[in-house]
Amino acid sequence: MNTYWIYIMMNKSNSVNYTGITNDLERRVWEHKNSTNVNSFTSKYNINKLVYFEDFYTPESAIAREKQIKGLSREKKLNLIKEMNPEFKDLSEEWYQDETK
Repeated sequence: MNTYWIYIMMNKSNSVNYTGITNDLERRVWEHKNSTNVNSFTSKYNINKLVYFEDFYTPESAIAREKQIKGLSREKKLNLIKEMNPEFKDLSEEWYQDETK
């Protein structure tokens, strides 16, 4: 069974956020962190910190949740993030520790 992810990433100062969907969270976060598309919104605003994610078993449910989150006000998005990650830490930091050595 496949897993689909919705995720929220932010820049270092937590002033800009991006909500996305993927079937491979680790790969997608790596792409954001490494600016694989230099003309993208996330590259332009240096969005490279994973602060929130949820998993789903159907693409339809993940897409519906992504649309729901994208429709939230900034304040409600921040509250959603705070429920999982009150300190706005990069939840993917451990995934890439070996690459920086």
